[in-house]
Amino acid sequence: MTTPPPATDLSADEARRIVLRAQGFLGTPDRRAGVRGVLRHLGAVQLDTISVLARSHELIPYARLGAVGRKKVESAYWTDRHAFEYWSHAACILPIEEWPHFAFRRRAYRSRPHWNHQLPDGTYDQVIKQLRTEGPLTATELGGAKKTSEWWDWSGTKVAVERALMYGEVVCVERRGWKRVYDLAERAVPADLLHDELDDTECLRRLVRLAGQSLGVGTRADIADYHRLKGEQVDAVIADSGLVPVTVEGWGKPAWADPVALETPPRGRHRTTLLSPFDSLIWERARTERIFGFTHRLEAYVPRPKRVYGYFAMPVLAGGRLVGRVDPAREGSTLVARQVTLDGPKAVPAVAQALVEAASWVDCTDIRVERVDAPDLREPLAKEVTGALTTTLR
Repeated sequence: MTTPPPATDLSADEARRIVLRAQGFLGTPDRRAGVRGVLRHLGAVQLDTISVLARSHELIPYARLGAVGRKKVESAYWTDRHAFEYWSHAACILPIEEWPHFAFRRRAYRSRPHWNHQLPDGTYDQVIKQLRTEGPLTATELGGAKKTSEWWDWSGTKVAVERALMYGEVVCVERRGWKRVYDLAERAVPADLLHDELDDTECLRRLVRLAGQSLGVGTRADIADYHRLKGEQVDAVIADSGLVPVTVEGWGKPAWADPVALETPPRGRHRTTLLSPFDSLIWERARTERIFGFTHRLEAYVPRPKRVYGYFAMPVLAGGRLVGRVDPAREGSTLVARQVTLDGPKAVPAVAQALVEAASWVDCTDIRVERVDAPDLREPLAKEVTGALTTTLR
């Protein structure tokens, strides 16, 4: 692929600010649009099984909007046929209007020659028939999700309904107690969107453009990673995507930007908040290191003795920088900061503010700071937390 000359040279700081605005952390958010506005702005909100303060798809709008009610978050995603769950960056909640643009992925699944799970004869048709007469249903309600207690040992019913989900014949319309609730696409997707008419090129062009808009500015790898496209898929359409080539100081690789993001300098209020490790601002490690100089790794699946920052260490965003990490837990009405990592004494007020706001959001009335990487900062942090908590509870 021949890359045209860059339209703009950006400093590393300019790129960082463009990214923060594109991701909803710089400037005044559109609160009237609420959670649905956040979803459309980001294009994808990742789901994950881990729940410490809350599940990741709840933490995403919280990080941008503040203490929006958790029930309102779920309702905003799943009512009025507003969203659907599908495979994007990972399992993600996606705006319903993007259904046609994932036709390329549904076609790829339908033509896939090999699967890890065997599908018993007749099971697929039976699942579709049951959903048509009784749906929406969970896998348990369809007849059981697993043959044994092993997580990987799916029942024939579960294999069939997940295959139908990938094919696009079935849609996950909500999560109920973390279980997927399935319904037929013909009922769950508005009629004007329920088609696979767009060819692969048109689908990819749209997703590359959306990724560029959501990122603000990104390399080929950044753009590909957003919806888990292949590099060659990005190469095939990026020239016609509407994104413009730029150079970014220190990146060392060609980059592309949303032209709208280049029209006005990013200004406004920075959010101070805890971030889910699955937040799209930081979900790609190499990009996070390049933009913020911050090495981030989820350690939930790392053996406890080898963890450095904690089970679910949440980076702290303040002033447009990543200034520390908090590994949180809850004990009744107490938010416990089991392990805190600070980028020096100047990070103390910001980390305290982030802890207090998060505690309020999950209805905790107390905060306990346990371990701090710099022991001499534990007392100042605890004091700052106490003062901020007292002010909040007045």
